[in-house]
Amino acid sequence: MTPSEPTTEGAAPSVLLAGGGTAGHVSPLLAVAAALREQAPGARLTAVGTASGMETRLVPQAGLALELVDRVPLPRRISVDLVRLPGRLLAAVRQAGEVLDRVRPDVVVGVGGYVCTPVYLAAARRGLPVVVHEANARPGLANRVGARWARTVATAFPGTPLRGAVTVGMPMRREIAGLDRAGRRADALRSFGLDPDVPTVVVTGGSSGALNMNRTVAAVAGEVAAHGHQLLHVTGRGKQVTRDDGTLLEAPGYVQVEYVDGMERVYAAADLLVARAGAATVSEVAAVGLPAVFVPLPVGNGEQSLNAASLVATGAARLVPDDAFTPGWYREHVHPLLAEPDRLAAMAAASREHGVRDADAVLARLILEEVPRGR
Repeated sequence: MTPSEPTTEGAAPSVLLAGGGTAGHVSPLLAVAAALREQAPGARLTAVGTASGMETRLVPQAGLALELVDRVPLPRRISVDLVRLPGRLLAAVRQAGEVLDRVRPDVVVGVGGYVCTPVYLAAARRGLPVVVHEANARPGLANRVGARWARTVATAFPGTPLRGAVTVGMPMRREIAGLDRAGRRADALRSFGLDPDVPTVVVTGGSSGALNMNRTVAAVAGEVAAHGHQLLHVTGRGKQVTRDDGTLLEAPGYVQVEYVDGMERVYAAADLLVARAGAATVSEVAAVGLPAVFVPLPVGNGEQSLNAASLVATGAARLVPDDAFTPGWYREHVHPLLAEPDRLAAMAAASREHGVRDADAVLARLILEEVPRGR
């Protein structure tokens, strides 16, 4: 059976998909759900998340049932929260168990996020098959826990240190995986009020924005037109860039928006992307063949630098630390790069060569293979 073929053995399976918090977890969850619907028409799909995550908006929009479990983050220092952790985790495991008993899934899938730990523990107690997908090159705590007894462990990047892992890539929406950048470029640029005939750099710090990146862009916004290109700045929700008098920053060739619903428009518009190195962003950049400058998040365990390492090593992308992404660095590196179309084309080709565009279908097949036979 190929990844795109539906499964026909037995009744339609029930699959519970756990993950959430950020778009980096919710987006692959929804992509896998769509692939499961393709391969197993009639499958009962249920998502599990927390009340504070983006899944509360995005999962219902996708037509999936959503169950909620309490968010139990692991404190990074000794505190009252650390003392309360065992009780909170036990309560969340009980909640997850109640969800499992109500939904009765044939297989449990986790894509990362706080919700996954209690779901994995509750699934293990019930002997349910577990499939783990780890998005980052350095795995998070929840998936390190789940991988200990998972039937299948899949990763987005090769070399991710999880025992027995198979690399499948990052599940992503078909609108991105199948994007024709050249064919969509003009319409995408016009949709942002930009000129289709001018080289374009897009800078984004993600849906919540990035303060230092925004400051740097604000400092150079007035220079882009003189250097022969234009700039689309995705500032993040509530992070609009303003002048000293409180009015929105404006400049020739500079457009700012807070958020873009449908990143395929951004990828189609950009000749160069400057962005964080989240696993989804790195994987999508490679899938669409887009040159990039990655500015890893300066907090965490360094996973963003590792995510970008393979693209940087092949010349498809550059990496700059957040504190080094200054107006001076931008002037020295980004302005000249936009004036070198041959170099951008070589970066784009190297990027696309590393892209994986069928991870959703491959992972869906692996999940369905764990559905008990003869059910």
